[in-house]
Amino acid sequence: MQWLAFNILGFQAVWWACVLGAGAGSPWMGPIAAAAFAAIHLRFTPTRRRDARLLVSAVVMGLLVDSTLGGSGLLSYAANGGQPALAPAWILALWAGFALTLTHSMKALAARPWAAAIFGLLGGPLAYASAGAAAGAVTFNEGIVSGLLAVAVSWAVAVPLLYRIDKKLANVPEEALA
Repeated sequence: MQWLAFNILGFQAVWWACVLGAGAGSPWMGPIAAAAFAAIHLRFTPTRRRDARLLVSAVVMGLLVDSTLGGSGLLSYAANGGQPALAPAWILALWAGFALTLTHSMKALAARPWAAAIFGLLGGPLAYASAGAAAGAVTFNEGIVSGLLAVAVSWAVAVPLLYRIDKKLANVPEEALA
């Protein structure tokens, strides 16, 4: 029970550090919080290699998803380093922290792709809208409806896909990944 509490609270701390840091012009706060969360998580998790592989997969997924959203002009990210078509480090830190919840505090979704898709469909837009409202970390350039719709579709695909990637990687022998 303590592990699940750490997992949930750790990710929430990462989310707030990323969003508030980016909104305040201190985008390094999120990646530092995510690195600390990941270091502690990976030190104590019973599934260290699996979680590390999922973390890398999620960061790549985040780079693709959020670079596409930013590059399309639908969204803008605070503290993006002048690169609107490239997801900023603080967004990738969010994806890294999120990855560490997938097989722990959110593991019930792993065997239910439809539930994972619904979670992404609703949770993704809620997180992005909250980031915009709470700290100005995300701006919806073409209107909030079209921006949130794009986020909803992206996350409805991304969350079940991450579980599928995790399942595929879990079946690959460790020596094949070295």
